[in-house]
Amino acid sequence: MKKAVKLFISGNVQGVFFRSYIKENADKFKVKGYVRNLEDGRVEAVLEGDAASVDKMIELCKKGAPHSIVRNVEIEERSIGDSKDFKILHI
Repeated sequence: MKKAVKLFISGNVQGVFFRSYIKENADKFKVKGYVRNLEDGRVEAVLEGDAASVDKMIELCKKGAPHSIVRNVEIEERSIGDSKDFKILHI
């Protein structure tokens, strides 16, 4: 079963290789979508793929990268898109 979500991650999540951490794990779990920094200091991630893999990615986002501090993760369900891979987007 496929699943797609959009996450908004807040805390100390910029400048600590958070996006690279998410990309590395998305590639590992074959999750498609993107991750990017937002101007308000949060990180936005769109995750699409097998439901179990997306759920693992959500848990990794809640835990955070080694030098990050995740304070909150907002989760929005969304419809499956047509992402072909996982990208780090830049503002």
